[in-house]
Amino acid sequence: MALLSVQNETKRFGGLLANDAISFDVKEGELLAVIGPNGAGKTTLFNVISGFFPPTTGSIHFDGRDITGASPHRVASSGLIRTYQLVQLFKQLTVLENVEIGSHRVTEGGVFSALLRPPSMRRQEEEVRATARELLRFVGLEKQADMPADSLPYGRQRLLEVARALAAKPRLLLLDEPAAGLNMQETAALAEVIRRIHAGGTTVILIEHDMSLVMQIAQRIVVLDFGRKIAEGTPDEIKAHPDVIAAYLGGTETLDA
Repeated sequence: MALLSVQNETKRFGGLLANDAISFDVKEGELLAVIGPNGAGKTTLFNVISGFFPPTTGSIHFDGRDITGASPHRVASSGLIRTYQLVQLFKQLTVLENVEIGSHRVTEGGVFSALLRPPSMRRQEEEVRATARELLRFVGLEKQADMPADSLPYGRQRLLEVARALAAKPRLLLLDEPAAGLNMQETAALAEVIRRIHAGGTTVILIEHDMSLVMQIAQRIVVLDFGRKIAEGTPDEIKAHPDVIAAYLGGTETLDA
């Protein structure tokens, strides 16, 4: 059974058809990339999967449960966690505090616990902080833990957003253009982090324009163009697919990564 199953997902905004009957499955433990030219409908697809938009028609199933049209909170609570095309951090909080906030899905407590602060609450806070520090080490930000998040260079803010998403312990992690705005060195560091996330057992889907990054790390690729799925396959199959070449280059040359 697929961990994620998208079936005939269509999204309209008035007269604009953003996604047109898109279907694909993602197996647990897979690393899938979704690519396509600007305006192909990639981020709309992520927004529908993660609950920010309901599909006009079609269905989304995660871990065997129907999450079609579910709220973002419900989707996230099921273990499907995402990052965003534009970095969205709590910039006045520290780097460490930003990662701690990501743990809210996997912590317990309420108003009375916050007011009375029983030993169990204090232990949980210590565990959250220790986990956050470990995740900062994982992405290479441990030395910046006490800095304000907005003082980080852009590339490191990207890594911080990934660490915060990992704090929610995702079964499926959606990464929306994680390499956007990064230089070659930052992209290489990001690629290594994604590889290690995947090697640790987390299923990953990423939207990405950097074809070199995609071809290096993706096991399988779904290609969108004008809201439709035009191809699906391994990196080698996608590079040679005539419809993909036409979508990117408008001709029949080889699509180089």
